[in-house]
Parts: sequence; structure tokens; C-alpha cells
Amino acid sequence: MHSEEELEHLLRRIDGRGYKAYKEIQREAFEFDGCQLFIDHVQGDPFAAPSRMRLRVPMEEACIPADLFSNRVRRVAFEDFVARAVARAIRYETRGQRGSGKSGRVLIDSGRQEILERTAASVCSEFLEARLEVGLPATGRRVLGREAEVLLLDELPAIARASLSMEALGEEDARRHIECAEDHAALQSALDEHGLVAFVADAAVLPRESGASDRPPQKDAVPFMAPDALRVSLRLPYAGQVSGMGIPKGVTLIVGGGYHGKSTLLRALERSVHPHIPGDGRERVAARSSAVKIRAEDGRRVMGCDIHAFIDALPGGLSATRSTDAFESDDASGSTSQAANIVEAIEAGSDLLLLDEDTSATNFMVRDARMQALVHPDHEPITPFVDRVRELHDTLGVSSVLVMGGSGDYFDVADTVIEMRAYQPRDVTARAKRIASEHRNDRRQPEARQPLEAPHQRIPDRRSLDPSRGRHDVRVDARGTDTLVFGTTEIDLRAVEQLLDPSQTRAIARILVRAREEWMGPNVTLAELLDRVEGALDEQGLDRFSDRPMNLARPRRFEVAAALNRMRSLRVEQARS
Repeated sequence: MHSEEELEHLLRRIDGRGYKAYKEIQREAFEFDGCQLFIDHVQGDPFAAPSRMRLRVPMEEACIPADLFSNRVRRVAFEDFVARAVARAIRYETRGQRGSGKSGRVLIDSGRQEILERTAASVCSEFLEARLEVGLPATGRRVLGREAEVLLLDELPAIARASLSMEALGEEDARRHIECAEDHAALQSALDEHGLVAFVADAAVLPRESGASDRPPQKDAVPFMAPDALRVSLRLPYAGQVSGMGIPKGVTLIVGGGYHGKSTLLRALERSVHPHIPGDGRERVAARSSAVKIRAEDGRRVMGCDIHAFIDALPGGLSATRSTDAFESDDASGSTSQAANIVEAIEAGSDLLLLDEDTSATNFMVRDARMQALVHPDHEPITPFVDRVRELHDTLGVSSVLVMGGSGDYFDVADTVIEMRAYQPRDVTARAKRIASEHRNDRRQPEARQPLEAPHQRIPDRRSLDPSRGRHDVRVDARGTDTLVFGTTEIDLRAVEQLLDPSQTRAIARILVRAREEWMGPNVTLAELLDRVEGALDEQGLDRFSDRPMNLARPRRFEVAAALNRMRSLRVEQARS
């Protein structure tokens, strides 16, 4: 362990030298008064990615009660709380940008509205730690040693004092944060025993501040109130008895006029696979953890996907293989991409699909009676979703929640119909069924040619994943949530709407590297591969997926599968029955 005085001496000695002189301070640890500073990586120049450092406070100084991190849910929530506290301390304790490039910046990966498992903070019985990105000061490419002294010797210890102890954090606020996450976990656990796929508590605030902000509105928020017919009451460990709308298993339609809150409700459900921070408005909204948002995705690559339940007997002359039980395309259409997205979600283990007609392929969702009269079913390869959604639940146990504003044909197959009116839900199931009965004469004819079967499992070929650039070095990175760079391949993730954080994308890149190295094999199906990924994440944590500390947040198996399935180099074979 090196001393604070030694770091001060090093900084004064390299003052004014070329930027690479900063490499001399990359040491295991420096001991300060009450905390330790680990300098794990020093950036190559002031315009490169910031240096990576860790602030650590021994537990005898931090005094964190052990029950605040006594299980996985509590640990994840407490570390999330710490990262947010460190981010606030950075704003108050640092001067920010000073010098060239990223000089003077201090950052922590503190997240947004969701509580995610991430590497930004770490707690154990020995210490509490924050992982930071720090821009070492320079003018041009010359070391600003005196500025670095202020940053490393004054500002970073001040951040530790302001955020890395129970006294600084505030035990009451920390417990409220943790209890919020534990209540959400309890909600998700209670869904199955009550025959539900989702729950929205009374007084929840679902609308967001704006299209560019995921924060709750500052004023005029409309609190959610469950209709009596769908009202259920659940007991939570901290909130106690909570009343709200339960969405049952089966097929649920969300209907209503434009701008009345249909898509807002669906979006809240797709985000509620994760807990939300106190004050978000969606703290007591929960969908099954396996819920997957499905949409059309024109132009995506599909490899070896069994979509024959939805699309069969393709005509010739297409840039795709004609066999739809192992469908391949470098440029899938809206309907074929949506079929593939459904099949891939089920293959990965989803039992709840979320769909919005606004982002779906029209011809995939339904063909009305008049179109059936014009285009004979023998000339239409698509079996619309309306003819499979009932079977998905009855045969495969997969429920669906659909936003539907333009087609009443789904009334015939729905178990529950919820009308959103001015952001308030109404149960209109009986009325919808009555309307369906009254219009039997103009009802469309079902187009399914054969009963639904579970899609074939696939085995990914590890040789088709190459994270290098033709040499031996591994190159993987994330560009926001939209793009994952894997060797020479760019994976387009813009349509993966439940990928919420760039740190999740970065984690997926590291997961795919390790999956290729350790878990892919000639008989390992994609579902088995995802099981191994989840097992490793549960047992070893995110840190084991990188050779040095970096900003990672845990993705679900469904987002890992989505990235793998969109890799244009991927090759698969179907598993034998």
C-alpha cells in the first residue's frame, strides 16, 4: 500500500511532462485518511476514455449494517443506491472540466430510473467501494500535476467522505431504496400464484415527463386506478396490502382512442421487468421477469429460425431460404422479422409477449374478411398472429398483452379487454365479446393450416463468432444501447426496446466473448447456453466477465439472445428432436 505523500510526490515530479508520464501513478493502492484509492488504468491521452479508479472505504469506517446487503436483491439495490449517492457527491465536490479533452471529469455509472445490477459500486463484509472514471488533467498533452493533486488528493477523498459511509448515505433513505426493490421482487413472485402476468398498483404514475425523459411528470400526473372487475390485492413485505389492476394469464387487449394511454401502459409493463427507484411512479408496477416486447424489424438478419407456424410456403425468387422451419434472411421483411422475434423470445424462455400494433407489421397481425375474400388463403403464406395468439397460451403457456386500436377481430380470441380512457383503465371484456357475437356474419375465417407446435431449438456455431479483428486482440464495445461492436461485426440493437442502459450493451459484448470461449459447443442449444450465462452471472457476478473494472450492468437472458440472434456472422444448426 502506497502513501498519500508518495502520490503527491509522483504528481509533482511528472508536472509538465508528456501525458504518458501519468502511467507512473498506476499503482495497486494509495492509502488516504479513511479511504483507499486504486488506480487500475491510466488513459493514453486526455482525449481517450477516462482513467479507471476505485475509491474504497474499509467496513470499520463505512459502518454499513450487514442486513442491508444480506441477499442478492438487497445487495443490488444497496449498490445502486450507493452509485447514485456517489454521483451526487461528484456534482458537489468536484470542479469538473479543466484542461484539454476529458481533463478533470469524474464520472460514475449511476443509472437512470431502473434499479439494475451493475459494477459501479461494490459492498461486502470487508469494504464499500465505488468505481469511477477520472479524466487526468492536462493542457494539450502535457501533465497538469498541480491540478491532478487537487483532483486526486482533495476531491476524490471528499467524494468518499460524502458518500461511502452509513452516516453520509443516510440509513433511512438507503432502507427505503432497498425496500422498494424487495417489494417489486415480491410482486413478481406473487404474480404466478394469483394467475397473473402483470400488476399495476393504484396511484401508480405511468406517463413520463416527455418523449426524451423517463422521469415522472412534475405536475398534472394522472394516478392510475384499477377497474373493480380486475382489482386484486397483494401483500408486500414493506408496503403491506397493495390494491391494483391484475392482468391475468391468457390474451389481453389494451384498446382505446389515440393519446388515451394505451402505449403508455404497455411501456410501463415492458420496463417493469426491473424495479424502479422510489418516486418514479412505477415502483409497484411489475410484469413477469420473462416478458419480452415484440415488434417488426425490417431489414434484420434471421438465421435458421423455425417460423413455419406463422409463415409457410414462401414463393420463389426471394432473398431467403424457402424452408420456413429453418428460415434464413439477410433482409427480413416486417412480417418475417416479427415472426422470428416471437419464436426467438419463446426459444429463450419467454412466457409473456408484449405487442403494440403501432410497431407491428399490419399483415402479420390480422387479415380482415374483405382482404380474405380478395386474396385467397392458398395464395397467402402468412398465418396472422390473431390465429395463433390463442394457441400460444393454450398449447405453449405463452400469454400475450396487445395494444390494439384498429382491429376488432381480436375480440374473438381475447380473455380480457382493457379500455384506456384519459389514462384510466376500464374493463370492457363483456362488451367486446357482445360486439363480437353481434358481428358473426362479417367475421374473418381462421387461416392456421396446422396446429401450433413448439419451435425447433437451435445450436449456435461458436466458429461464427469472432471477437477479434483478424488478429489475436479482442475488440468488443458498445455504442449506447443501439449498437454492439463484436470484432468486425456491428450488431444493430435499435429494435431491442427492453435494453435500457449502455452498460447492459457493454456487458452483453463481454458475455458473448466468454460464451464463445467456455460454453458454446456442438450440442449446446441456445436455451442451454443462456442457462449457463445466467448461472455464471448468479454465481460469479459481472466482474468476472471483464479482465479489469469497467462499467457493466446486468442484461436479461432475452437481451443476450437478441444480440446473438442479430449477429450477421451467426451460423446455427437445429437440434435433433
